Amino acid sequence: MSLAQTKQTQTSDRLQVLRYWLVTHPSILIGGGLVVAIVIAALGAPWLTHYAPDAQDLLNTLQGPSTAHLFGTDDYGRDIFTRVIYGARITVFEVVLSVGLSLVVGVPLGVIAGLGHRWLDQIIMWVMDIIFAFPGIVLAILIVSVLGEGLINMLIAISIFSIPVYARLSRNLTLDLKTMEYVEAAHALGVRHSRIISRYIIRNAIGPLIVQSTLTAGSIVLAAASLSFLGLGVQPPMPEWGTMMSDGRNFLGLDIYLSLFPGLAILVTVLGFNILGDGLSDLLDSRS
Repeated sequence: MSLAQTKQTQTSDRLQVLRYWLVTHPSILIGGGLVVAIVIAALGAPWLTHYAPDAQDLLNTLQGPSTAHLFGTDDYGRDIFTRVIYGARITVFEVVLSVGLSLVVGVPLGVIAGLGHRWLDQIIMWVMDIIFAFPGIVLAILIVSVLGEGLINMLIAISIFSIPVYARLSRNLTLDLKTMEYVEAAHALGVRHSRIISRYIIRNAIGPLIVQSTLTAGSIVLAAASLSFLGLGVQPPMPEWGTMMSDGRNFLGLDIYLSLFPGLAILVTVLGFNILGDGLSDLLDSRS
């Protein structure tokens, strides 16, 4: 068999495996489709609408949905559809940065706790328990109050209360993996500690960490929208969904669309991440 035929066979096998996954786990297709739609909207915002997110038209304020404005206009005459689409950019940025920071800090702490001495494990876990003792949104409000309002400070606050989730998960995975025969064999052969961590522990923990990341992403979207709704996150006139809902609450009796469409965008995004996380959890569950 030629090299080209071998590659074609491998590609065909991978497509069959992917098709089997999607058939047996439709939640991956549904949740992944919703998440991909949000990402496409974020990346393609300039091509999906010809309005600018901050362009005002004071002669056409509080208009209902129409062919000219699919979601209507707000109290400044800004196109709500455009602001929702551009708000997807901020949401994707919030998820990527918050999950990334939580992983970068939480996973090493968990691995160190799982592999280190008992006293080091206890210290790290005590710190994580202290953070866990505060409700996430309350801790985020406290941190933002200290650091100040703004997008970056809000994401730092959200990342801090998300770190214990990854620290605990990576610690538990490390405790299980370090007792595996192949890890003990690597120790016996004198394999470097750093190589054992990267090749045998982190690599085998990637699946659960990915699942947790998708589930955490939904919580991050809700937390970011809540802080912005309270005026502690993204500040106007940036088109953030929580900020848009906060602005629209003053006009609920006149125009419900100001808060409805940003709220639906939050609903779809959180639902997409949660469904995707459930599907990936079922897929990676060794018992299924």
